[in-house]
Amino acid sequence: MTVTISAGALDRAIHALRAAGCVFAEDEAALLGRAATDESTLTAMVERRARGEPLEQVVGFADFCGVRVDLRPGVFVPRVRSELLVHLGAYAAQARLATDRATAIVVDLCCGSGALGLAVRAQAPRSSVYAADSDPVAVACARDNLGGHVYQGDLFTPLPPRLRGRVDVLLANVPYVATPHIPLLPAEARDHEPLAALDGGPDGLDVFRRVVEEAPVWLASGGVLLSEITEAQIGAASAAVKRAGLRVEVAHDDDREATVILGHR
Repeated sequence: MTVTISAGALDRAIHALRAAGCVFAEDEAALLGRAATDESTLTAMVERRARGEPLEQVVGFADFCGVRVDLRPGVFVPRVRSELLVHLGAYAAQARLATDRATAIVVDLCCGSGALGLAVRAQAPRSSVYAADSDPVAVACARDNLGGHVYQGDLFTPLPPRLRGRVDVLLANVPYVATPHIPLLPAEARDHEPLAALDGGPDGLDVFRRVVEEAPVWLASGGVLLSEITEAQIGAASAAVKRAGLRVEVAHDDDREATVILGHR
């Protein structure tokens, strides 16, 4: 059903968004207008956005790396910088598939909405994607996007044991913001995304180290772990990867201001 939002309602939305400090008020009002089912719904959505809720959570989706990702309130919003993680993961999956294998096993750990696994599967369609997260809301959201094979629990714990030693691509976009830096994050993230999806401990690498330590048990021979970090964390993260017996590689994307560390088995 096509819903027509009046010009007056859109003008009021633009005014409210501008008053709330939204820099791209016209663009946001247009997107909200397309997502609203009627003008009263538009008003409620504008109020949510004006209170600082991420636009993607308000409209219920994010366009990320060529796919549309369904979102729920309170679920981590995929970032543009994470497109580097997707491209590297898809390349690794395609390389495995090029060896005449029927499928590449991809695990999206700390999956949030499942955006990374969804985007990798779009670029490497013969991938079998499994995902896990400790947050039940995120797990429900990831199931919206990925279908089955999404599990709730701490890191590797809920994954099917049959995946041990068989994972070709391990995407682990773990929380990596150092605890002292959490107050410096934009209010959208601080107030509307789970702290557990952001806070990586004193140096931002607490969860990363746990993942790296156990990764060799799950990776297939020739498999790869990929995780997003900051440039300042390269030294400590590389040391953790080496201690786990994996070969370190670091990739940068200046345009996206993204850094990814890879651990090859």
